[in-house]
Amino acid sequence: MTEPDTAATLPAATANTHVHELQIVEVIRETTEAVSLVFEVPDLLVPRFRHRPGQFLTLRIPSDRTGSVARCYSLSSSPHLDDDLIITVKRTEGGYASNWLCDNAVPGLRLTTLSPSGVFTPKSLDADLLMIAAGSGITPVMSIIKSALIAGTGAVYLFYANRDASSVIFGTELADMMAEYPDRLIVDHWLESTMGLPTAEAMTERLWPYTGFDAFLCGPTAFMHMARSAMIAAGMAERHVHTEIYQSLTGDPFADIVIARDDSETPATATVDLDGRRLELRWPRHTPLLDVLLAGGHDAPYSCREGACSACACSVRSGEVRMLRNDTLVEADLALGLTLACQAVPLTDHVDIAFDQ
Repeated sequence: MTEPDTAATLPAATANTHVHELQIVEVIRETTEAVSLVFEVPDLLVPRFRHRPGQFLTLRIPSDRTGSVARCYSLSSSPHLDDDLIITVKRTEGGYASNWLCDNAVPGLRLTTLSPSGVFTPKSLDADLLMIAAGSGITPVMSIIKSALIAGTGAVYLFYANRDASSVIFGTELADMMAEYPDRLIVDHWLESTMGLPTAEAMTERLWPYTGFDAFLCGPTAFMHMARSAMIAAGMAERHVHTEIYQSLTGDPFADIVIARDDSETPATATVDLDGRRLELRWPRHTPLLDVLLAGGHDAPYSCREGACSACACSVRSGEVRMLRNDTLVEADLALGLTLACQAVPLTDHVDIAFDQ
């Protein structure tokens, strides 16, 4: 069943329905450098904040210099366990937003946020999973692990690197989960204080028994490069390795959507499969697809609106588009027909798109 053609009568500027405000109801001190922030989701917004394990929130953080900055923080909560949304934030040296949140977040504080987004999520919770994290990279990994153990049937191996025992986020919770699921969860802690920095050789030795698993990797860039090399050396296929990489956002993903009228050119049309719905939309030739969807009140996934992440990646099943900017999709992605909804404009009169990543 198709929905009405909402984009056909769009005004020049539409309501900012893709931006929401949530209240912090609890602040949990995980370590001396990390806190978890628990957000209550009002009943009316529950459909907007349904999420998959491993996804993230894009928050607006107040700034005296610029008014605000936008930053992405992974959800450590599981949609199969937690009623509230929980993000976990670790201080980073020179990181304005992380330090602001660690210093200023208190129960009752309201923050502006986008709906959950991201593609760092397993296709099946029944798959065997190899999870690799360093430092605060454990945040989306924890969401996936909890979900897999509760709602799935597979085995989970976690390699978790930290500076020392005091910097281990979720240490007690992981120990409790190992006790509850002794036949399904193995947690392998690597502490730099006693073992030195992890090496590719050491990781290859630890990871080779799990090369048939689906791998999810999150942590500092240098660590992820090394860990990825270790997994490939251990015999894992590239297609089984999934990494979470955040880009610093320079634009304003919270800005109002503006659809400029252009009566000089006939709009294209788009068929879009999104969240189980099949939408039929008019698509102005010079307007990115994401803007058309958001302006029509459709909750499409995204985080940056500037082509710097892959949260809005979708598949072109027929027709052609061009991207105004692309900083994330590689040739292999393009060969599969992937495009970025926030940058895609139509080249043909009709385009068939699916958000199926």
